[in-house]
Amino acid sequence: MAMQEFDVPVERRTFTGSQGLALAADAFGDPTNPPAVLLHGGGQTRHSWRGTAERLAQGGWYAVTVDLRGHGESEWDPDGAYRSTGFANDVVEVAKAFETPPTLIGASLGGISSLLAVHTAGNELARALVLVDIATRMEISGAQRIMDFMRGGMDGFATLEEVADAVAAYNPHRPRPEDVSGLEKNLRRGDDGRWRWHWDPAFMQPDENITDQKLVSQEVLDAAAAGLTLPTLLVRGKASDLLSAEGAKTFLEQVPHADFADVSGAGHMVAGDRNDAFSDAVLSFLAERLG
Repeated sequence: MAMQEFDVPVERRTFTGSQGLALAADAFGDPTNPPAVLLHGGGQTRHSWRGTAERLAQGGWYAVTVDLRGHGESEWDPDGAYRSTGFANDVVEVAKAFETPPTLIGASLGGISSLLAVHTAGNELARALVLVDIATRMEISGAQRIMDFMRGGMDGFATLEEVADAVAAYNPHRPRPEDVSGLEKNLRRGDDGRWRWHWDPAFMQPDENITDQKLVSQEVLDAAAAGLTLPTLLVRGKASDLLSAEGAKTFLEQVPHADFADVSGAGHMVAGDRNDAFSDAVLSFLAERLG
């Protein structure tokens, strides 16, 4: 176990997901503290949570960031299918690996997977649920922009500078880094020397035979929200083009006991755009609802 920035201990862990897949993870803080599992969005890796994981560890939580199947250093889906049920079942298996139910914190794909995991396994699976810029209603234009960005990198990038330019064009809410070397942890370099995002290309390749299983029906999402009884927080990026104010309102009507935080100056990538504000909102919610 190595000591990292802010003197927070970090340990590399591996969890076994559904279908026996090995899921890579980093664990921050004291393992005897209450667990919180952080699950990233599609196309990201566990490293997107580092700032929040460190804050949680400092606040008395055992924060575990996990690479979803097909992402980062986790194993790829054996069928290349990437069904919603596969992601959700992975969350169930990870949550059950702890002696006490963890708090689930999920952004975008990680949030939908967490919501479906609770719907599948019951509210006792988790101690609390934090959904980050995702709910039961999504803006099609925002979802399409994400897909276009991900597909735009399928052929790879010649340099990290090109990667930084692509990210800056997609996400104007975040300053372009002067030192682009930090991007390496979210990329892999192919035999051709080009940099590609650290996820299985099959994740973005639809299969006509399984499309209905990849997507989550509106009825299932609504039922999952209606069934929530555990403490719930919805965090929205105020400038998000994926989760609108109306979409957030609908979710809060479906889950009237849920808390809500609207983070100014943040788009869909809330934790990356305004990490301090995001982490403050999560820590305040956990302190108030869980004591």
